[in-house]
Amino acid sequence: MLDQFDITKRWPATDPKAIQLYSLPTPNGIKVSAMLEETGLAYEPHLVNIMEDDQFTTEFLSLNPNNKIPAIIDPDGPGGAPMGLWETGAILIYLADKTGKFLSADPRERYETIQWLMWQMGGVGPMFGQFGFFHAFGGKDMEDKTARDRYLNESKRLLDILEARLEGRDFIMGSDYTIADIAVWPWVRVMTTHYAAVELVGLKERKNVWAWLERCSSRPASEKAVNIPARD
Repeated sequence: MLDQFDITKRWPATDPKAIQLYSLPTPNGIKVSAMLEETGLAYEPHLVNIMEDDQFTTEFLSLNPNNKIPAIIDPDGPGGAPMGLWETGAILIYLADKTGKFLSADPRERYETIQWLMWQMGGVGPMFGQFGFFHAFGGKDMEDKTARDRYLNESKRLLDILEARLEGRDFIMGSDYTIADIAVWPWVRVMTTHYAAVELVGLKERKNVWAWLERCSSRPASEKAVNIPARD
C-alpha cells in the first residue's frame, strides 16, 4: 500500500502497517513525535537530515512540496486508504481526531484549542524561529541588531500572552493537556537549549510559563520525543 508513495523509495518502511514519520527533532518535529508517543499509535520514524538537504530530494518533495519536516503517511487513513499529510497543525488535528485524544469533542473547547494551535503556527513558531536565527545561528554575527531585537521583542510579547493565559491553569486549556500544549512547548523549550536565551527573553521571570514548560517537557512522551528520530 505504501509503495504508491515515492518517499518510501528513499526511506523504506520496515513495518508498512505503522504510521511513517519523516522528521528531525526540531521544535516542529518534536510536536508530531510527542503526539505520536502520547497517543500510543504504532509509528516508524525516519530521519530527514535537513543539514544535508534531504528535504529537497525528489522523494521527500513527492510527499511535501513545501520541503519542510515533519510529514507523515498513515497506511490506515480515512476509509482505510493510505494518506500522506504535512503541516504540523494539520497532523496534530488529524491524529487527535483519529484517536479521540488531546482535542475535545465539545465544539467550543475544540475550536478554542485549535485557536491556540493556530496562534503557535502563525506567531510563536515563525517569530521564535526568526529570533533564533538572528540570535544563535546564521544572523548572530550581524553588527546591526535591528532584526534580532525586532524578533526578540515579538517573542517576549508572545510569551506575555502565554503567561497571562496560564494564570490559574495547569495547561493552555485548563486542567487538560491538549494539542495546543503539544504545539507550543517545544518552541518554548528551544529557548533553553539551542537558542540559549532563557535570560534574554526573561523566561524564568514568567513563572506560569516556566512551571508549565516543566509540566509539559517532563511527561514521559515528551522526554522521548526530543530525540525522535534519533540524530545520527
